[in-house]
Amino acid sequence: MNQQALDDLVALLDLEAIEVNLFRGVSPDVNRQRVFGGQVAGQALVAAVRTVDDMSVHSLHAYFLRPGDPNVPILYQVDRLRDGRSFRTRRVVAIQHGEAIFNLQASFHADETPTISHEMPMPDVPGPENFPDFQTRMAPFKDLLGDFYERPRPIDTRHVDFSPTDRRQELPPYQRTWFRADGELPDQPTLHACVLAYASDMTLLDTAMLPHGAEQVDDTYFMASLDHAMWFHRPFRFDEWMLYAQDTPVAAAGRALARGLIYTKAGELAVSVVQEGLIRGKR
Repeated sequence: MNQQALDDLVALLDLEAIEVNLFRGVSPDVNRQRVFGGQVAGQALVAAVRTVDDMSVHSLHAYFLRPGDPNVPILYQVDRLRDGRSFRTRRVVAIQHGEAIFNLQASFHADETPTISHEMPMPDVPGPENFPDFQTRMAPFKDLLGDFYERPRPIDTRHVDFSPTDRRQELPPYQRTWFRADGELPDQPTLHACVLAYASDMTLLDTAMLPHGAEQVDDTYFMASLDHAMWFHRPFRFDEWMLYAQDTPVAAAGRALARGLIYTKAGELAVSVVQEGLIRGKR
């Protein structure tokens, strides 16, 4: 358990309110060329949540417009597009250097008794205790990874399919990953959703490289998230294990599509995710 790293992540998502509908976020003090996409998505969702106090987020749709600068704060401007009895809609624009770097639209829904209910079953895979954590999995590459290998991680990720060396060959277009917040989160459902939004960007686009024999430590390709969508189907705790079942139906025209279904350990489908990313060979 890495409670301090998780507490640091929660603090990272805890935006400063500087005016009505205007918030400021910062980036962690790590050596990055650009802001991690999950951070911007998580902070933007926090900004939207801060303007809705009686409904739960049920969906978000976001576009990554420009690379974020990790050395300066990010401003999040919220537009209250709709306040209805059952639904509320917010638009959030993340701004740096006077330009929009990210745009998110989120919808919130009042609790409602379902009239129908069904779900695709969770894949039958061994539990997370059967798979290595990041440092154990990547130990053969620790010299190549440098400081990235030793960095404390707020999200514990356990890959079910394929070792890093397996990824040097062409593989099926899917992967299953157990993940959770590596510590205890407060009893705030919207915070669990925001931390999951942060983590949902961590492995999804990597799925698109599996059919092409590109291992995780390969530096041959430039990859960047273009857009990201999530649907939250039911309450969950992200400090408990969840299974992220991912696949990639297509890659074409320099872009790849990846999808994910996120299940609770009890087998309930809690969240669905779709992302398109840019993938280019480095010259």
